Amino acid sequence: MSVLRIVRFTADPADADQILARRADLISAVRARFPGLSETRLMRPDERTWVDSWVWESQAALEAVVAVAHDLPEAGPAFALVKDPTSEEGEIIDER
Repeated sequence: MSVLRIVRFTADPADADQILARRADLISAVRARFPGLSETRLMRPDERTWVDSWVWESQAALEAVVAVAHDLPEAGPAFALVKDPTSEEGEIIDER
């Protein structure tokens, strides 16, 4: 079963373009190095709050990345603009 990881964070609205560019770099790097990332979506419910969701083919695929995320050169710049991150993950039970 697929696994969904959601990260909610805040950021300065002036950094929106940089957030998008650095996130794109991080996604490209993850996909180049690790199998299993099937989908990402980013939403912004208000100008300071962001919700980023990444769908993985399996828990093992997600865990492989999480174990070394701090070593990815693209991770530092991507997370440098993020404040107050919280994450949640779980198995996707139903999709229609």
